[in-house]
Amino acid sequence: MEGYHGKKVKNLNTDSEINTNTKAKRFAKYVEDFSCNNCGNTVKGNGFTNHCPNCLWSKHVDINPGDRKSECGGMMEPIASIYKKGEFIIAQRCKKCHITKRVKSSYNDNRDLLIFLSINSFPHTD
Repeated sequence: MEGYHGKKVKNLNTDSEINTNTKAKRFAKYVEDFSCNNCGNTVKGNGFTNHCPNCLWSKHVDINPGDRKSECGGMMEPIASIYKKGEFIIAQRCKKCHITKRVKSSYNDNRDLLIFLSINSFPHTD
């Protein structure tokens, strides 16, 4: 085992070698303001903004966070949220291509909606 960043390392589960010369997904900071296509809210971007803080909808524009390389352009509907390690994670599903992605919540996101999604997203047993 030689390490990583373009080196070959041994997979401990299979004893096969793994080539790590593939580029890792990287976040691209892209600052832009936008008007929400769902609720019309004007959103001031900060480079990490990827959804409307009012309704939690977004537009499917990224393949990897911030790259703006998706050709889909469909609307991403918030379908669930989970509170984990002190923050909410939002699950969104594209209304056009049906891909599901997870995004981190922001400090100014609609907390009532985040809580509603966390309570009503998953089946509960009594």
